[in-house]
Amino acid sequence: MILHISLSQQRCQLRHNDDCLFEAAVSTARNGAGEQKNSGCTPRGWHVIRACIGDGMPENTVFVARRPTGEIYTEKLGQQCPQRDWILTRILWLSGLEVGKNRLGNVDTMRRYIYIHGCPDSVPVGVPLSHGCIRMHNRELLTLFTLVRPGTRVMIDD
Repeated sequence: MILHISLSQQRCQLRHNDDCLFEAAVSTARNGAGEQKNSGCTPRGWHVIRACIGDGMPENTVFVARRPTGEIYTEKLGQQCPQRDWILTRILWLSGLEVGKNRLGNVDTMRRYIYIHGCPDSVPVGVPLSHGCIRMHNRELLTLFTLVRPGTRVMIDD
């Protein structure tokens, strides 16, 4: 099973052999593709889901540093804290597999804290707007979360 993230199409697709098991719109980095630490870019290449975080938490659970804050996102909370980069519902933490490209040193995807995570439903997906992570609307992320596990391979490309 491979999860493919297309930066040019702003879509993800979970495939097993020739079968498409899941497809949804995503939002990758506003700054485009890139692997460097502090770049605000989405890293390319082969990755693996290192951890699946948030199982059993309510939809719209707010996470900071991969921990639930006890908050549940609402539009009112979003208006009160307009500068927050909302990480909601579930986190699929990615780890690079290509040494020198997206693993180790200043290009390490995992140490850059690059996730596939939920975002407010009012935030557009299908266009690059994130700070480097891959954002999805919560309902789609909940579905994807049930289909993958740690060790699932992920390809991010143009």
